[in-house]
Amino acid sequence: QVQFVESGGGLVQSGGSLRLSCVVSGSIFSIYTMDWYRQAPGKQRELVASITPLGVTVYADSVKGRFTISRDNPKNTAYLQMNSLKPEDTAVYYCNARPPNAWGQGTQVTVSS
Repeated sequence: QVQFVESGGGLVQSGGSLRLSCVVSGSIFSIYTMDWYRQAPGKQRELVASITPLGVTVYADSVKGRFTISRDNPKNTAYLQMNSLKPEDTAVYYCNARPPNAWGQGTQVTVSS
């Protein structure tokens, strides 16, 4: 069974930065496209960024130019570097493979104005 453990969230002021990590176990990490999602209170979970096994990246318009997704295959880890954070980025952030497996616990990101 594939498992995802997200970390790196926290409280940051508007304009600040955070780097999220997602460690994947139970599968061959390198063959999967990895996705970062977020879910704000009262809203549906939304796809934020994706990275293919070969490193091709796609971003939601709301984070383009501010967030960077990356992966380290030998470490079975995906990352999300978040810069120029805004209060509207406040959410629980999750990672998953594609197609999605069971969700991890996520990591809370709170951006104060």
